[in-house]
Amino acid sequence: MAAFMSLHDAIAANLRDGDSVAMEGFTHLIPYAAGHEVIRQGQKDLTLIRMTPDIIYDQIVGMGQAKKLVFSWAGNPGVGSLHRVREEIEAGRLAIEEHSHAAMANAFEAGAANLPFAVFRGYKGVDLPKVNPNIRSVTCPYTGEVLATVPAVRPDVAIIHALKADREGNVMLEGIVGVQKEAVLAAKRSVVTVEEVVDEFGPRNANAVILPAWTVTAIAVVPGGAHPSYAQGYYKRDNAFYIGWDKIARDKAVFLKWMEENVLSKGPEAFAAHARRVAMAAE
Repeated sequence: MAAFMSLHDAIAANLRDGDSVAMEGFTHLIPYAAGHEVIRQGQKDLTLIRMTPDIIYDQIVGMGQAKKLVFSWAGNPGVGSLHRVREEIEAGRLAIEEHSHAAMANAFEAGAANLPFAVFRGYKGVDLPKVNPNIRSVTCPYTGEVLATVPAVRPDVAIIHALKADREGNVMLEGIVGVQKEAVLAAKRSVVTVEEVVDEFGPRNANAVILPAWTVTAIAVVPGGAHPSYAQGYYKRDNAFYIGWDKIARDKAVFLKWMEENVLSKGPEAFAAHARRVAMAAE
C-alpha cells in the first residue's frame, strides 16, 4: 500500500546503487523534482529506462550516475541533442540499448503483465536489430507469421509525477499520458510525486488513469514537481527552459556549475516557487 513520505525519504527508501529505474512521462508530467532528488542523493551505476529521455536524464547522466540507457528516442525536445548524454556515449562511458517507440511501449506492457517478453509486428526492413541483440523474432505457432520480440521492461523502481493523490493513496493522472501506468505496474517499487492531495478526485477526463494505492510504494507531495514540463490544469510547459538548457549542457564546466547552484543546493520546494513564477509571467 502507498505510504506518504517526504521526497527525500521516498527516494532513499526505494532507489539503490545499481538499480534499473524508469522515470516516465510523455512531454507531460515528467518527474523532474524526483530526478533532482536522485541527483542530490547520488545513487550510482543506474540503468536508466525511458521511452523519450530528455533533460532530466541528461542531468543524471552528466552527474556520472548512470551506466546504461534503454530508450527509443533521446533529445532536448524541439531544440536538439542531449549534450551530456552524447558526450558520455561517445566516450564509451554510457552503454545504450535503443528500441523503437512501439517496442518500448510493448515491453512496458509485457512487464506490467508479468510476461518475459513482448511480441508485436515491427522492425521490418530496418537496421536497428543489427546493433541491438535484444531485438529477436518468434514464429507464430498458429499462423506461421514471423513477429518481433523484445525483453519485458521490469524496472527495480518506477518514478512518475501525477496530478493528485487521495488520502487513501490512490493516484490520478490525466491529459497526455504515456506509459506511466505500465511502468508502475511493471516495477518492483514505485515513487509517485503529486501536485496535491484531495479528499476525492471528482469529475475527470475520459482518459484519466487511476493507480490504486496497492500498486504504489511511496507518494510525495511536490507542487511544481514536473517543471519545466507541464502539469495539466496546474502550470504550462516552460519552453524557455528547454531552449536555455542547450547552452548550459554544451560545456561540462558550465553544466556542473548550474547543477551545483540549481539542484545540489536546493530542495523540492524550489519547484513550487519556480512553477508559480512561470505561471505568473504567463498571465
